[in-house]
Amino acid sequence: MGEIFTRSPRALAGTGPPARYRRPVELDGIDPQRLPVHVGCVMDGNGRWANKRGLPRTQGHAAGEEALFDAVEGALELGVGWLTVYAFSTENWKRPVDEVRYLMRFNESLLVRRRDEMHERGVRIRFAGRRDWRVPRRLIRRMDEAVALTEKNRTMTLTIAFNYGGRAEIVDAVRALVADGVPADKIDEKAIRTRLYLPDMPDPDLVIRTSGEFRVSNFLLWELAYSELVFTDVLWPDFRRENLFEAVREFQRRDRRFGGLDV
Repeated sequence: MGEIFTRSPRALAGTGPPARYRRPVELDGIDPQRLPVHVGCVMDGNGRWANKRGLPRTQGHAAGEEALFDAVEGALELGVGWLTVYAFSTENWKRPVDEVRYLMRFNESLLVRRRDEMHERGVRIRFAGRRDWRVPRRLIRRMDEAVALTEKNRTMTLTIAFNYGGRAEIVDAVRALVADGVPADKIDEKAIRTRLYLPDMPDPDLVIRTSGEFRVSNFLLWELAYSELVFTDVLWPDFRRENLFEAVREFQRRDRRFGGLDV
């Protein structure tokens, strides 16, 4: 399963981020002993947020940046060890060309602007998804630079699912099995898991989807088999750490049995 972090929330322990990052938040009702190790986020609703305000869809994507990094800060406050966000799916290439171009440029500039800040905070940045011909070479270079800069950090792992699809990941794992010549009778869950994009990443305990949609949209299909799903009506640009904390409270109200029975 790789490195699994199970620290208590630093805010509850009396420590936490530097003063310039702090602002009042409500952590009542969160049990520091029952935190999700890994949280996934389907960041949905940028376009609708912009449309409601009479703005171009691209402005919704820009507004989502603050939501992302406030969620990162919230995860750091809690002591969550892994955070995975769905930034661009294999299906998003079907969007208007101008919007796709904007997203490529925006993600490149975001990495340049934020990677040092994340490095300072002890965040390891990684990416999950296909690195095919559609992804601009300049963006791939920026991705590689962010990975190299932060590779030794362990406070939290921020995985950005980019040009990612859950079905594509499983297809690529099966292709790797075939390429490796694994006999049919030797294929099991472990054989598949070791060929996923990030084999050391623990399965998400909690997956949050914003914007009032009740679906997973091809996100971490293999990994979320036993994840707790929390859906919120909040559009992604309006999402803040308080919404993350409320999702964690909901997670802690659930009874997770993993197919078994209470004893």
